[in-house]
Amino acid sequence: MVCKIEMCDCNVIHREVVEAVKEQIPEDKRITVISEFYKIFSDSTKLKILWALDIAEMCVCDLAVLVNVTKSAISHQLKILKEANLVKFRKEGKNVYYSLSDNCVKEIIEKGVIHTINNM
Repeated sequence: MVCKIEMCDCNVIHREVVEAVKEQIPEDKRITVISEFYKIFSDSTKLKILWALDIAEMCVCDLAVLVNVTKSAISHQLKILKEANLVKFRKEGKNVYYSLSDNCVKEIIEKGVIHTINNM
């Protein structure tokens, strides 16, 4: 079955709308940064880690057991999440505990849940 996409036969109908919207869209460099940010949420392992940290602060060992990957793999994922400012950590003796960096991360996850539930 071929899917047909509806299209206009003209070039531009509402030039002023196009120009107004164009002024409000961020520059390409900013769009790329935002795109890279959202790519993190497309990785199931990173998303599981974020989901877990939305529920409770956890150490690498516990996250590794929960997600069923090695401590090394969890550490690598946490490094990426930390560089993206999605998680933070605190040390307690030899243990390092991770949590979400702020409520914005929690809101992004929750909005994703609401969006996907509403569109199933």
